[in-house]
Amino acid sequence: MKKILLVFTMMFVAAVAFGQQTYEKGEFVSQKSGEKMLYRYLVPENPQQGKKYPLVIFLHGSGERGNDNQAQLFHGSGQFLNPVNREKYPAYVLFPQCPEGVPGAYMPRLETLVPKDMPLDPPQAPIVTLLLELIDSYIARPDVDPRRVYIMGISMGGIATFDIVARYPQKFAAAIPICGSVNPQRLTGTKGVAWRIFHGDADPSVTVEGSREAYKALRKAGLDVEYIEFAGCTHNSWNPAFNYPDFMKWLFKQKK
Repeated sequence: MKKILLVFTMMFVAAVAFGQQTYEKGEFVSQKSGEKMLYRYLVPENPQQGKKYPLVIFLHGSGERGNDNQAQLFHGSGQFLNPVNREKYPAYVLFPQCPEGVPGAYMPRLETLVPKDMPLDPPQAPIVTLLLELIDSYIARPDVDPRRVYIMGISMGGIATFDIVARYPQKFAAAIPICGSVNPQRLTGTKGVAWRIFHGDADPSVTVEGSREAYKALRKAGLDVEYIEFAGCTHNSWNPAFNYPDFMKWLFKQKK
């Protein structure tokens, strides 16, 4: 067990160190409330004057909460550092970090993740209000394309992706919730958003029914949705999701 923990710790440190190579540190301060949000950001490698770039927001899982502005890079950051991807898909990429000690983080504490029993109209979590201010500050940049704003997340961040897009579908061209859950009735008003949902069918932490029911509701409403389910995969369905053949190509072709 000690060897396993040591290996995991070394992998975590290596992944974070790798992400730190090019993700700059940011601290957003709300002009409305004065509250602060730590985040890391990646900029287009060779920006061209007068060109507008997509904006990607990645929401981490509960295990990456903290106040170090590092842990949120553990999952997902590497795909945007791949030199081929950086060349083919230049973009602004944000990795905000939820602080420790925030109950429920991106959503008020949930009693269940069974989709039909999840709330229909939950109050907006304060951290989401702060996150939206951060997103809007980037959308206001002259070199960001407001028609190509993408949001994705894993586990807690996947749940948040469903929640935020359900509230503000007009902001996002595409959404990728990975191993998330939501009351599916909340999604029927998300016209104009391209959805791609991932989940493992053996997930012991977030029921796969959350993604299955979301897909069925979106399909029934005639909205743009794809669903990819990984047989035998447990909670870490983000690994096969990130390696899905056209993950980046699909994302960056979406536009409002």
